Amino acid sequence: MNKDVERILVSEHELASIVERLAREIDSDYEGRDLLMVGVLKGSILFMADLMKAMKNDFKIDFVVVSSYADGTESTGRVNVLKDVSQSVEGKDLLIVEDIIDSGNTLSFLVKYFLAKGAASVKIVTLFDKPDRRRVEVPVKYVGKVIPDAFIVGYGLDYAEKYRTLPYVGILKPEVYL
Repeated sequence: MNKDVERILVSEHELASIVERLAREIDSDYEGRDLLMVGVLKGSILFMADLMKAMKNDFKIDFVVVSSYADGTESTGRVNVLKDVSQSVEGKDLLIVEDIIDSGNTLSFLVKYFLAKGAASVKIVTLFDKPDRRRVEVPVKYVGKVIPDAFIVGYGLDYAEKYRTLPYVGILKPEVYL
């Protein structure tokens, strides 16, 4: 375990089980449909890669880069699109792939953003949901795991661009970010 991690919250084995379950649900719901999976970079990259490998249906992928955190642990509430999708979303069923939802600001923004660009539907899959931190309600179709209000890192999730490569998800010691 990394010296900056207080404890492991979700093991590698549990992560794999969550991803398999979500892949089965998504495959079932989108069978025969024109699905575009849109990963929210950078945090979702490992989750999205594993989810893609576990899915059986065909789909297209794209990515967006948005910012609402800067280098802190709290959302600023303002969402900036730093990189948009590279293809038209008009008439397509979109599945936004996110690592974690806490305040709901980013996902609420993205759902409205893609619907305004003509998407036929926009659903969300998130690896983790922190409902205790919600400021804006956002309809999340697929939730990997509901977690407590703790600052987590690993499996793509970071603090100031560190800890992404941990193979598990752990709670970061407060003294690291305070």
